[in-house]
Amino acid sequence: MDRASAVPRVRDLPGERAREWVSAYRTNAAPSTYVYDFVWDPAKPAIGPFCTDVDSNVFLDFTSHVGAAPLGYNNPSILEPMAEFDLVDPLKIAGHDFYIGHGEATEADFPGPAGVMDRLVAASSEYGLDRVFLSNSGAEAVENAIKVCYSASGGTYGITFEGAFHGRTLGALSLNRSKSVYREGFPELAGTHDIPFCQDRTCTAETCGCGFFVENGAAGNTAGGDPEDVTSALRRALDPDSGFIDPDAVAYLILEPIQGEGGYRFPSEAFATEIERLRREHDFLLVADEIQSGMGRTGEFWGVDHYPIEPDVITAAKALRVGATISRADVFPTQESRLSSTWGAGDLLASMQGALTIDAIHEEELMENARVRGQEFKERLRDETLESVTDVRGKGLMLALEFDEKERRDDVIEAALSRGLLTLGCGRKTLRILPPLDVTAREIGLGIDLLADAIEAT
Repeated sequence: MDRASAVPRVRDLPGERAREWVSAYRTNAAPSTYVYDFVWDPAKPAIGPFCTDVDSNVFLDFTSHVGAAPLGYNNPSILEPMAEFDLVDPLKIAGHDFYIGHGEATEADFPGPAGVMDRLVAASSEYGLDRVFLSNSGAEAVENAIKVCYSASGGTYGITFEGAFHGRTLGALSLNRSKSVYREGFPELAGTHDIPFCQDRTCTAETCGCGFFVENGAAGNTAGGDPEDVTSALRRALDPDSGFIDPDAVAYLILEPIQGEGGYRFPSEAFATEIERLRREHDFLLVADEIQSGMGRTGEFWGVDHYPIEPDVITAAKALRVGATISRADVFPTQESRLSSTWGAGDLLASMQGALTIDAIHEEELMENARVRGQEFKERLRDETLESVTDVRGKGLMLALEFDEKERRDDVIEAALSRGLLTLGCGRKTLRILPPLDVTAREIGLGIDLLADAIEAT
């Protein structure tokens, strides 16, 4: 497949073989998240955002596997170095301290767990984060973030935000506020409080209508209010005299710098500034969940880099290929066995992929590419006459379209699929777009044409 000339081509969807594979999978698989009956065939041509399914349909994948395949399919920056590595067994090494290495530790031929941790510390150095605990998944990274914050602070309260999604393990589920199906009926961590998340990326304290900024002594829209009469819901909740959360008992505040599953909500500067002010005033630990927004997706390495927020802990996964909890030595517990995991840091191939991905992001200037291509996408779509689209937004290649109603959004996803474009929903009425970080101008144009056609058709 020639990436420079490839185009989507769909004949039959789902095709006969795809239906067979889906049926075979569902024979033993427990019900999970359902998107659509797309069955990628790894033995058929695929490059960049283009891939082929088991019925030889060709798709333009603008989901990047929910951001977990940041460089698309068969990227040579990943495949060529790995081709030099002879596969061994076991590839997963039990325990965080069952070390593995080859060659010189400081200049490893094949970067494994030590290599990916070194790169993560370098990427987080501006926040003073100098320690990493690796795990298998984003949910595990969040669980470990919660644990280290409880341990370091001695606090009992956690603060999350409306619309948040942090994973599906029980501790992480306690922090979710996006869809009730994720956590209803499951026991939750005691002492978890939620605060409104900013829904207007352009708002100020005086114009906020989402509930984060409120009039002193009253809830509701503050638009038009006197600045001196405006406070934030978080500040009011933490007030030592009149609040309902003892600020001295807060173990952590966790937020997605940009909400993912909750609807690709990009907060305002005023929101971020207030969060940072309160972090400093009350000295609580702040966790930035970068599982979807990190690794260059937004045009900066971490999503939090766009905002005046200083995280104490960063969680990463998806594009990193492994889970990672990144913090300072004084936050991580020093006791042996306080943190541990059988497969923690143990997947040699995944660690290598993560390290090589970070290298490619820097060496190929993919954050700049994300900024340029993302701006092209927004400008071109905003120029289209799409009456059902109420907003086009994004940072870098973390992009979204808001529709006038959920049913239309769902119809557009199906119509785009039938034309060979893979997209995803999030929130209630939002369609998210996550092209690979090295997406080209031609591929952005193809995606926009297919998406606009799908919107007009619905």
